[in-house]
Amino acid sequence: MKPRAFTILMAEDDDEGRRLAHEAVQEGKLGHELRFVVNGEELLDYLRHRNRYAESEAAPRPGLILLDLNMPRLDGREALAEIKRDPELRQIPVVVLTSSRADEDVFRSYDLGVNSYIIKPMTFDELVDLLRTLGKYWFELVELPPEPSRN
Repeated sequence: MKPRAFTILMAEDDDEGRRLAHEAVQEGKLGHELRFVVNGEELLDYLRHRNRYAESEAAPRPGLILLDLNMPRLDGREALAEIKRDPELRQIPVVVLTSSRADEDVFRSYDLGVNSYIIKPMTFDELVDLLRTLGKYWFELVELPPEPSRN
C-alpha cells in the first residue's frame, strides 16, 4: 500500500534554502507537497487560515512543519511557542531545521515542545537523504493523529 501524501510546511527565510529544499524533495521523489512560508508571522497565518491563507485550499493542514529558528519578524522560537500553546495546532509535528548548534537553542526548542532538532545538512545529497528519512519516519512509520474536522 502506498503511503498517503502529506503537506510539509517549511518556514525558511532564505531563498537559496527554499530552492534547495524544493529540489531535494523532487530529487528524493518523496511524493509529498512542500509549501513555504518566510517567517514566523506567515507560518501562524498559514496555520490559522488568516490573511492570504484565509481560504482553506490555500493552506492545507501540514503533516509536518520544518522550522528555521532564525527568521525575521517572528522567529522560529516564538512561532514554536505559539504552535505548541494552541490546542488545534500542537499535535502537528515540528522539526527544527537550523544552522544553530547552540546548546541554548537545542534546550529551549525541546522545552517549547519541538519533536526533533536537526542541524541543516552541508550538502545537497545530505539534504535529499534527510528529507527522505523525515518523510519515511513521519509519514510511514509514525502514527499521526487524524486531522481535526472543520466545522
